[in-house]
Amino acid sequence: MSESYGDQAAFKSELLGRWPEMTYGGILSFLRRPYRRDLTGVDVAVSGIPYDSAVTNRPGARFGPRAIRAASTQLAELKSFPFGFDPFEVLSVVDYGDCFMDPHHPETVVESIQSHIATVLKAGVIPLSLGGDHFVTYPILRAIAEQHGAVALLHFDAHCDTWDDDGTRFDHGSMFLRAKREGLIDVDHSVQVGIRTYNDSDHGFEILSAPWIHRHGIEETVQRIKARVGDKKVYLTFDIDCIDPAFAPGTGTPVVGGLSTAQALGIVRELGSLNLVGLDVMEVAPAYDVSEITAIAGATLAHDFLCLLAEKKGAKRLPVGHV
Repeated sequence: MSESYGDQAAFKSELLGRWPEMTYGGILSFLRRPYRRDLTGVDVAVSGIPYDSAVTNRPGARFGPRAIRAASTQLAELKSFPFGFDPFEVLSVVDYGDCFMDPHHPETVVESIQSHIATVLKAGVIPLSLGGDHFVTYPILRAIAEQHGAVALLHFDAHCDTWDDDGTRFDHGSMFLRAKREGLIDVDHSVQVGIRTYNDSDHGFEILSAPWIHRHGIEETVQRIKARVGDKKVYLTFDIDCIDPAFAPGTGTPVVGGLSTAQALGIVRELGSLNLVGLDVMEVAPAYDVSEITAIAGATLAHDFLCLLAEKKGAKRLPVGHV
């Protein structure tokens, strides 16, 4: 038997392609991509950001990156649906490991995450981050803005995360207002999708609430997103609680009335024309999950993000037969 099988997370030296794995065995990495810190020739670096001390309800999202990696094994086995291609034939992706933070010195956490992402960006590589509570997107945006300037924010969530604070709190419910005030995001081209909690102000964001999406559907939602974002550089952040807890119970602040998994994927899969400079999936908390369905949803979203980037590099979406 060829040596090119199993445990490619540890042993694969080539950036492109993949080889056979047992879905139930082997060393876990995201989509079985090799662990590497050398970013030469890399298009996308996947990082875990295992931090959850900014939550307002249930903790546990620090275990999200590990759960998402485990849930990604089946997605690494076949060509991607509905794209019909293997993204790793054209897109070089590595698992960059987890951002190291010292939880006993919380004052260092923001700088640790920002520095971690800045290293990826300075190498000309797109970061795909796996959380972690949603506060960690704030230091990621600091690194993004340092590299790209203010970017459009495409924010999938049950919550607006723009409640007011004093600008110093570690709070996963206020960091996007903080990001706006610091000039990290271009609010005039930013969209919040799936919101179903109340705030007295929209702070300039266009909000496509969950009830609005249920009424108007996937196609019109995609059109509104593209019209708002235009050709601006955009950071896509997906809080898993955007999805209804019937489909994604494993999260810290579940809110009923959300998108189905099918709706969320239907929207995301049509966003390949956007100028994506960074992406994340946040707030998967496996302690509250059922049969890994939340982790599988998170892994599938992150996998589909990579497929969008693969299309940008020339992968051709093929028609899928249907009855």
